[in-house]
Order: sequence, then C-alpha cells, then structure tokens
Amino acid sequence: MSSAEPVTGLILSGGGARAAYQVGVLAAIAELLPVGAANPFPVIVGTSAGAINAVSLASGATDFRGAIQRLTAFWQGFRSHLVLRSDWPGVIHQAARFVSHNLMGIGAPVPVALLNSSPLRGLLNDKLHMSGIADAIAQKQLKAVAVTAFGYESGQAVTFYQGGGTIESWLRHRRIGVPTQLSVEHLLASSAIPLLFAPVKIGEEYFGDGAVRQSAPISPALHLGASRVLVVGVSGNPRGVDPQQPLQRAYTGQQPTLAQVGGHLLNSTFIDSLESDIELLQRLNQFSHLLPDGAPSRALGAAPVEVLVISPSQPIDEIAARHRQELPAALRLFLRGPGATKTSGAGVLSYLLFESGYCSELIDLGRRDALAKRDELCRFLGLVEPAVPA
Repeated sequence: MSSAEPVTGLILSGGGARAAYQVGVLAAIAELLPVGAANPFPVIVGTSAGAINAVSLASGATDFRGAIQRLTAFWQGFRSHLVLRSDWPGVIHQAARFVSHNLMGIGAPVPVALLNSSPLRGLLNDKLHMSGIADAIAQKQLKAVAVTAFGYESGQAVTFYQGGGTIESWLRHRRIGVPTQLSVEHLLASSAIPLLFAPVKIGEEYFGDGAVRQSAPISPALHLGASRVLVVGVSGNPRGVDPQQPLQRAYTGQQPTLAQVGGHLLNSTFIDSLESDIELLQRLNQFSHLLPDGAPSRALGAAPVEVLVISPSQPIDEIAARHRQELPAALRLFLRGPGATKTSGAGVLSYLLFESGYCSELIDLGRRDALAKRDELCRFLGLVEPAVPA
C-alpha cells in the first residue's frame, strides 16, 4: 500500500441485538466488491456487540466475502438462549440473586447483572477463530483491529488493539489505547451492558460495555492509521429529518415506564456520543478547508478525514415491537413488568431481542440501506463500476 493511498477504517458501534443491522450493511458491501476482492477495511474498530462483528470480520479478513457469509449465518441463527439464560430457572435465579444481594445486601457477593449472559462465552469460543487476526495481519490483509471496553475503577474507555508494525499506544482524557492479543474476554467485556450483563475481569480491573465512557468513538480508528472512515450506526432515529421542523407527535401525558427510562439511557450510551463525534469530525473537516494552501494541516491536527455514515432508515424500536412475541416466555414475563414488551418501551427490547426473525429483518434493512447508498459506497471504496449484486 503506497503512502499516498488512503487507509479505510470501519467503525462498528454498539447496541446489543441492534448490531445485526451492521451485518446487512457489510453483506451489501460484499456484493458490491468484485469477486475475490481483498478486505477493503485495513482498520476495523468495534464497541459492544459491534466488537463481536469487528473481530469476526478481522479474523476472516483473508476471505472477506466468506467472513461476511459466516457472520450473516451467525446472526440469522440467533436465539436468546445462545446469548443469555432465557429459561424459567435461569431467569428467576438471576433475578432473585440480583434483588437479594445488590438491592437488599443479603448473601455472598454476586456480579451486578439482571441477566445471565454466560451462554455467550461458549458461543464465541465455538464460533470465533481469533488466530485468524494474526494471519490476516501477516498477509497484509489487515492493519489493526480494536475493541473498546470501560474500566469500572479507572473510569477510562480502554481500546484494546491488535495490529502489525509499529502502532503507538495513546493516552487522552479518560481514553487510552493498549496493544494486546485480543481474546474472547475482551469481547465479553466490551459487550457487557451495565446492570444487564456482568462485568468481565481483564488483568486487575473489571470492565463493562465500551460505549459507556467512549466520548470519541471514531478516534481509535484514526490512532490506528485510518485516514477515512465508514461508520455503521445503529441509531433508532432515521437520518434525513429536517432539524428546522418540529416533530409532530401525539403526547399521551402518561408517566414513563421503567423500560422507557432505560431505553433512553441505553440510547444516550450507544448512540449520542457517536453522532456527536461524527458532527465534530464534519466541523473539523470544514475548518481544514478554510486553512490557507500549504498550511501543515495534519501537524495542526486538522487534516480532513472523509467520513461516510450508514444508519437505519427505519425506527428500530418499531421493528423490535413487531417481533416481541419471539422472546421466550420467561424473558417476556421478566420484561413485561418494566414495560419493555409494550410499544412505548420497545427501546430496551431492541437491544435484547436476540431472535432470528428480528435479527434477520435488521440484516435486510442494513442491506437495503447500504445499497440505497450504492454510488456513495462505490466512490468511497474506490470502485469504478459497481458489481452486479448476486
């Protein structure tokens, strides 16, 4: 790769089951690429469930199309019991432990988690082949892959990365980069949604979902050498709404349910910081164009970074509400009390609905949204002529 050639980074944000949307976008990209094309993303960065997608893609980077096919089958075959204990004994036992110890202080210490996500460890150990990362780096099909987790004691967003060559670690306000050999433990830590899933110990510290304190989600990709980035978001709010026009909605005047409150908290964790970072990057790009010709823009930290964003064109909450009956009976009852099985509380449901019907619809939506930006994607990826979709 020549020094003048741009390095493309892929940003896969968090969001539990919402991350199925990312798989559809990647499937569309695989269709647009010529048969046998190399991995188009030398730098891959993921957070939360996006970290699982990122590492899965990086592990199969030597066969990009094959990696996407495996990732698609992985999500299309999802069932709740593969990710968390969704049977009656499992749900009741975990809820009782949470209430008795964490709320009432009774009994021995237990992880702070409303749900038991222990099945996910076995699933990842079975499906992911982490040695593929080193192979892809050795074959120059990958420059670096990174996942971000949040340290509960340090209060830092820690980006664990595995890469080739010399990639300097970084230290910024409450966010650092640490070189390491990635493992399933890093993925479990990055995807451990606070209060819902148990923290994971790495070294001497317990970690949780990386989106919690990730104030600059795009930054790790730039530290790893990316000069342009494709961001695949999981926002529940379709883009394109005119910000000058007030939203027309009917207000019920009812008090918010626990699920509504939780849904907004999850959205602020997984979505708001990414969208704010995109807006900041776009403003910095505008600023860089105002610099006089010949100004050392990169030395000033103002070199333009091309960014392409693909995010859902339909409200994900509404999609989740349509599929709520797919939940196992025990989980459905557990979530009914807080209001998560109601349309108004579907925000929480959209993160926890690890069922094939819901995930498959999100994959289809991601594919359609990506193909709707066919021309932009082809230009961004340097494809002269789009390939005919298979």
